[in-house]
Amino acid sequence: MWRDADFRRLWFGQTASQLGAQACQVTLPLVAVLALDVGAGQLGALRAVEQAPILLFSLFAGAWVDRRRSRNVMVVADLGRALALAAVPLAYLLGVLGTPTLLAVAFLVGVLSVFFDVAYQASLVRLVERDRLLAGNSALEGSRSAAQIGGPALGGAMVSVFSAPLATAVSAFFFALSFVSIRRIRRRETLPQDGETETAERAPRVLRQIREGLHLVIGNPSLRAVGIASALFQFSFAAVMTVYLLFLPREMHLSGLAVGLALAAMGPGAVVGSLLAARLPGRLGYGRVLVVSAVLADGVLLCVPALHGSTAVTLAALMAVNFVFGVFSQLVNVTAMAVRQAITPVRMQGRVVATINCVGMGLTPVGSLLGGFLAGALGLRTSLLLTAVCLALSPLFMALSPLARLGKRLPGEDDAAVR
Repeated sequence: MWRDADFRRLWFGQTASQLGAQACQVTLPLVAVLALDVGAGQLGALRAVEQAPILLFSLFAGAWVDRRRSRNVMVVADLGRALALAAVPLAYLLGVLGTPTLLAVAFLVGVLSVFFDVAYQASLVRLVERDRLLAGNSALEGSRSAAQIGGPALGGAMVSVFSAPLATAVSAFFFALSFVSIRRIRRRETLPQDGETETAERAPRVLRQIREGLHLVIGNPSLRAVGIASALFQFSFAAVMTVYLLFLPREMHLSGLAVGLALAAMGPGAVVGSLLAARLPGRLGYGRVLVVSAVLADGVLLCVPALHGSTAVTLAALMAVNFVFGVFSQLVNVTAMAVRQAITPVRMQGRVVATINCVGMGLTPVGSLLGGFLAGALGLRTSLLLTAVCLALSPLFMALSPLARLGKRLPGEDDAAVR
């Protein structure tokens, strides 16, 4: 796999893109909190605007990617995000940066991220053989995990050294690097229309393609369960993170650098989780790994509301919690992705990714708004505890779903129909 130049270009570009995205998750909220002094409700609205494109455009993005070269979609998305984020420091230097500008940038970045995420996941299936999907996913998710180490810490450090608006230039730089790398992918992708009958060559309407993706996800018990479990987690996690990003600087009085370090601790844990994901599901069973990992990942966040102060010991405890969360949440991510890709026909990978993203992450804007509302109404510590408790809904559902019964072989390995 690593001898494949196109895979290396995808891997490097995706790594740079994820690094930019992780830095952006720290810098954009800190621009709002530190530079614009927004309240809890306004921060929730900012995060909701950035997440709303997942609900609005995921299904369309899936149909779009399935009919086009994924490399081209990723290139346009990278360039667009780089330009959008570069507008933040420019507006700041010109003295015109305000909440409307930040909302517009967040929305545009969110739209382009939807297309990039669908495209890079679909592109892997077009680049590697099915029996190498788990290894390919482990590599890509490992790079995403590595980005989680450097991205938040780098973003937090830039906020401390310069200012939050100027720190957004870091994300723009990494999106530009991703643009350069992915643009160099040379392999011509075989699209679903290629080599089919004259009737099949006629591109179906977008709505028909979207409906096919929905029917496949709804009709397959495992895919349906992945979507519902993801929706429960992402809704609760969006509420948690909205409160979390206020809790760390305002309740625990952490600096921008300390906030970045605390969030970056998820990265090394996720690296460990990616390495474990290449082996544990085949040894212990996919269902067992999914359920147990989800319980451990979500349960450890209940420790955060008990922390007080900004001492080195408190920061170390916070980093330890985030490390454990990174390990087991990554195990869930990689394992669920391998299950989804094994079940889904190659020609429908983009639509299924988009459908599950839409179902799984479509409620994140509501979760972010809920987190902002609770933080304003109940206080940060109480709200963080309540939203962390809600995370238990996802592992509880998985334990009762067909996912819990998955064995040591990927679904569809013996089913030629999904090839």
